[in-house]
Amino acid sequence: MRYDVIVLGGGAAGLFCAAIAGQRGRRVIVLERSEKVGKKILISGGGRCNFTNIHTRAENFLSANPHFVKSALARYTPADFIRLAGKHRIPYHEKALGQLFCDRTSSDITGLLEAECAASRVTIRVNCRVSAVRRDTRFVVETDAGEYESEALVVSTGGLSIPRMGATDFGYRLARQFGHRIQPVYPALVPLTFDAEWLARYGDLSGVSTEVIATAGGQSFREKMLFTHRGLSGPAILQASSYWRKPASIVVGLVEERLPKRLAQRWAGDDPHRWELWPSGTEGYAKAEVTGGGVDAADLSSKTMESRLAPGLFFIGEVVDVTGHLGGFNFQWAWASGHAAGQAV
Repeated sequence: MRYDVIVLGGGAAGLFCAAIAGQRGRRVIVLERSEKVGKKILISGGGRCNFTNIHTRAENFLSANPHFVKSALARYTPADFIRLAGKHRIPYHEKALGQLFCDRTSSDITGLLEAECAASRVTIRVNCRVSAVRRDTRFVVETDAGEYESEALVVSTGGLSIPRMGATDFGYRLARQFGHRIQPVYPALVPLTFDAEWLARYGDLSGVSTEVIATAGGQSFREKMLFTHRGLSGPAILQASSYWRKPASIVVGLVEERLPKRLAQRWAGDDPHRWELWPSGTEGYAKAEVTGGGVDAADLSSKTMESRLAPGLFFIGEVVDVTGHLGGFNFQWAWASGHAAGQAV
């Protein structure tokens, strides 16, 4: 079966790219290995989907090529997606720090994407597992439902985070097949763990939360920190985790004057303005919201997401070495990178 564009992966970036390409009259098919598209969207934001952040800037992203995100983010902004949400009559609200959430459920966003794809006559095939990709004069994608051919192939297969949702390393393997380098991958936006000694010291504080400034890798975040039965979590820790590497420490500074009693008792005697904590590791990809690292952005066009090594091959979304901060930034990268490729395929 021949198409103009094959999109591998029916997540946020893949569906949006497919819809944009379809609007340009391209004949597009999305191949999704799970039983339905947008599974990670549905569980995001506690089921409310933090679909963008109005304060999105290049500084909100990690990449070995820090300038790479600027072009795509400038050409598809949070305001653009907000207008699209308005077109679909999706009610939303702003939480702290510019985070926009659906008033109802995350399914409003998957519904928007599916409606945009339907309007653009995009074909979506679920339960479709890709076994191999080769390139002759065109890309040929071998699946358990037959072969598909196209001039353009968009890889939107995500990272390794949340394997119960079907995450695999397929996108990285495919990138390497076509000569791409992969920046080392790691769990990002992830809770941190303590070893037995530190759990003995702080494990009984599980459930205690307070506002702090958490610093790791030279980056500081002022938000809530939560003690867990395994270590540390909460927005401040999730943010800092993307910059933390073992065996470094995380420095925590006190913000609130009124502390939970158990924490105040434990904190007494320590320097409250510079509390040094030594995590032993992270809770891994099972609990990581996103995957850091990925397809090296140096080998991609920042304007189109097209490979510099294999014309017609595009990489978008989480599979690329672009990792946003917590708070809607990773969704905005999905929209921006999907839009860039959708306009180019």
